[in-house]
Amino acid sequence: MAPRRAVRSLQKGQQTRAAILEAALGLASHMGLEGLSIGALADVTKMSKSGVFAHFGSREELQIAVVREYHAKFEEEVFFTAIREARGLPRLRALYERWVRRVSVEIDSGCIYISGAVEFDDRPGPVRDALVSMVKAWHAALHRAIVLAKEVGHLKPDADVEQILFELHGLILSLHHDARFMRSPGAIGRAEAGFERAIQSYATPAGLKADREHSPKSAAAAIKKRP
Repeated sequence: MAPRRAVRSLQKGQQTRAAILEAALGLASHMGLEGLSIGALADVTKMSKSGVFAHFGSREELQIAVVREYHAKFEEEVFFTAIREARGLPRLRALYERWVRRVSVEIDSGCIYISGAVEFDDRPGPVRDALVSMVKAWHAALHRAIVLAKEVGHLKPDADVEQILFELHGLILSLHHDARFMRSPGAIGRAEAGFERAIQSYATPAGLKADREHSPKSAAAAIKKRP
C-alpha cells in the first residue's frame, strides 16, 4: 500500500504544480514576468504562500518555469503543427501563419517572449537566460525551415537566410506593437501582406508554384483581407 500512496501523492503533487503553473502563466501574460510573486499566485490559486513556495522554491524559479511552460505551449500550437507541412515554402508559410495566429489571440493578454524581452533586455541572470534560450530555439526552427526552402529550390540560391528571418521576425514585432499597443485596425492583414511580399521577393518560380498548390493565396488577396 505504501508504494501506491507514494504514487498517488506524487501524482497529486504534479497536478497541483501544473495548476499553479497554469495560473502563473495567466498572471504573467497580463502582468509580465516581473508581476509574478508567490503572494499574488497564492491569492489567485487560493493556496497558502508556503504551499506555493513548496512547488517553486523562489520567485526566480517560478519565472523560469513560466517561461518554459509558455515555450512548450508555443511549440505545440505553432511548431509541431507546422512541421507536418511539406518542406519548403509550404512549411515556412505554415510556421509564419501559425505564429500570426498565436499573436492574434494574445492581443488582449500579451506575448511573454516580447514582454519578457522588454523587462529583461538589460538585466542579466537566469530568467533572461531562459528567455533568450527559448527565443533562440524558435529562431533556429525558422532558420532551418528557410534553409530547407533553399535546399528544395523554393527560394533563390542567393537568398539571405538571416535577412529573411530578420524580416519575418520584424513583421511579427510590428504586428504585436500595432495590434496590442496602438490598437490599429488591419494589423493582421498587413502582417500577412508583408509575408506575401517577402515570398514574391525571395521565391523561385518552383517555390511559388508549390506555395500556390498548398495555400492558394496571393499578395493581393492578403491586402484585400485587411479589416
